Order: sequence, then structure tokens, then C-alpha cells
Amino acid sequence: MQKRINLIIVSGFLSFLAVSMTAQNSTNSPYTRYGYGELANRSFGAGRSMGGVGIGLRSSKQINPMNPASYSCMDSMTFLFDFGASAQLSWYSDGTNKQNDINGNVEYMAMQFPLYRHIAMSAGLLPYTHAGYNFGETKTSGGQYYLESFNGIGGLNQLYAGLSIDIWKKRLSVGANINYLFGSNTHRASTSYASSNTTYLYNTKTVKLRAATFDLGLQYTHPMSKTDHLILGLTYAPKKRLNSDVYETIANGSEITSSDTIKNLAYDLPAGYGIGVSYVKDNKFMAAADFSYQQWSKASFAGKNDEFKNRSKLNAGIEYIPNLYSRPYYNRMKYRLGLNYANSYVQINGNGYKEYSATMGLGFPISDARSFINLSFEYVKIKPDAKTMIDESYLRMTLCYTFNEYWFFKRKVD
Repeated sequence: MQKRINLIIVSGFLSFLAVSMTAQNSTNSPYTRYGYGELANRSFGAGRSMGGVGIGLRSSKQINPMNPASYSCMDSMTFLFDFGASAQLSWYSDGTNKQNDINGNVEYMAMQFPLYRHIAMSAGLLPYTHAGYNFGETKTSGGQYYLESFNGIGGLNQLYAGLSIDIWKKRLSVGANINYLFGSNTHRASTSYASSNTTYLYNTKTVKLRAATFDLGLQYTHPMSKTDHLILGLTYAPKKRLNSDVYETIANGSEITSSDTIKNLAYDLPAGYGIGVSYVKDNKFMAAADFSYQQWSKASFAGKNDEFKNRSKLNAGIEYIPNLYSRPYYNRMKYRLGLNYANSYVQINGNGYKEYSATMGLGFPISDARSFINLSFEYVKIKPDAKTMIDESYLRMTLCYTFNEYWFFKRKVD
């Protein structure tokens, strides 16, 4: 039976790699035309429906790559596997025109297991950014109508492997993730003229990026009683220059008028800092809050240093379990709420936007309450700094499956 489960998980991981290359786009936001696109949510399961918290979360029942120091909290005989997928309904408005879209995608896949006493490892694949948009406008010049359209697709993925160690009395733990970022964004701007002899002009730019990075984490657990404890978490990710290949093509109809390739143009990821705290009452209640800061203003993009601004993000959430050992199923479920605020890292003509969101979710226990199906709903409001910018809203649903099983001991057969 165990070998069969192993085979299912390995097959699922390989299938995920294939699906992630061809899955439907995760967004249609025109703001993803700028920079690297929309920054992805790195929280899993419970954290996602608690406003996206994770820096101060430490649980033996879920994987938390937001702070690699969290991995060591698991016991020495447990294997964790986590998989998530999402669907999103979006609304866009420029004050005159309105548009609705539906998107969906595979979100992430990860596993976690112990290596030795107080040492654990996690590995997985998750998105780092999303890019996807398609919009246009009809204009006139000299009595002739023409359509300007812009579309793009792509994103960066993050393949990670992390290690965590308890270094003092199960209270102080440190961890590190080694990541490989890879992916590409393709942007196309085109002009088509509505005349007897239609002329079609387009400019296509594809940016391929890759790099090895790392991030560090620390967590300190302070026991307040036998069931209550307070956790403080810290994270750090250094600035990193990405390896890049830029391909640009300009064409008139079917005739390519210009083609160019540029290698190693300056593309940076910023230094990032995070602090988080959580209060946990075992099997009953949890409250957590995070603050993170990224120095995007010091990051180059396509060789320029004035494309971005620094980004701050605040997350907070709670989880409540009525009675884990009660017979009624609804008493053993986990109920979650959260809030989130962030400012954009991109600037459009000197303006950005604010992002506000509210989350709620449920955790459905399976069999012995070790494994869970986590369902989260998130409403996101994008509030631009200028009235001429597009107003956006999202309703996003994420379904996560957390498989928690004993794998490292021999069962006795009566």
C-alpha cells in the first residue's frame, strides 16, 4: 500500500510539471504588462485563508515555505504532501468600459519529511509571478480607423529545496531555502488598420529569466503554558541579479523588419525582509500577523533603475476549532478569517496602486484528522493611485489538499 502511495505522489509531481507549462493563465490584469507581473501568493493551506500569513506560523500539520525555519516542527515519523489549485473571477473597469474574466491554474505542489531528529527538509514547485493580459483600443488618424492591442502571457516559477534545524530546546530553529527561479514573459503590441488593404504591425518581446537564489528564516517559540505558546519569526532574502535572454521582433504584416537578441541585460530581484508573530492555543485557536518589506527601488529592470518602488505588505488572520475531539464533524472543522494590505511594486507613469483583501476558509479533516482539505476564498480590491488607471476586483477560490501520514515506522500485523 505504501509503495502505491509513493507511486501516486511521484506520478502526480511529474504530472504537475507538465500541467504547469500548459495551464490556463492565472490573471488577465493589464498591470501584469509591467515589471515581472503580479507577485504570487507563497502561503499554503491554512495561511492562505488567514490573510496570507506564514512568517510566524509553525505547525507540524502543514508545509510553510514562507519561513524555512518552520520545517523542523514535524515529528520524526511524518510525511507531508501539499497540492493546491485555484480559480478566479475578475472584474475590470476604466470608468467607461467594464470586463469580466474567469481564470484558473495549478498553484503549487510540495512535500516535507524528516531527515534526522530535529532536522527536516521540504521541496516543491510554486509560482513566483503571473503575467497575463489582453486589451486594446480603437483610434482614428487622418480619417482612418485602427486598433491598438496589447497582450502578454508568462510568469516565473520557483523550484525550492529547504532545510530546517532545531538548535535549542525545540524553541529556536533556523532554516534556509535554495531556489531555482525560471520562466519567461512574452509581450506583444500590435496595430491593425481597417482599410481595403489591411496593414498589420506588431512588436513582440520575450524575456527569459533564470537564477539560483536563497532565503533564510528563524523562529523562536516561547511557551506560555502547556497548551499556549507564542512564536516569533524572521526572514531574509538577499538581492539577486538574474540571468536573462531578451528576444525582440518587429514585423509589418508577414515581413519581419527587425530582429534582435540581447543577453545578460540587468534584471534584479530585490532584497526582502519579514517579521511575523503568532499565538497558538493547541487544537483550539491561532492568531497570526506578518509584515514584509521589499527594496524594489534598488532593483534594476531591463537595465533601468527607476521602474519600481519599495513594497510593504501586512497580513493578519485567525483560526478557530470548536472541539477537535467532538463527534459532530462541524465541530472538528477549522474556521479561518484574514485581512491583507499591500502597495504595488510597479509604477505606471509615476503612479501605482494599493491592494486590499479579505479572506475566509475552512479546513475539512479527513479520516484521523491528520490530513485536510483546505478551501479558501479571497476578495481582492485593486485601488489605483490615479483616476485614469483601471480599477480591478477579484474573487479567488483555492482548493488545497494536505496529505499527512506516518511513513517512517514499521507497522505490526496481528
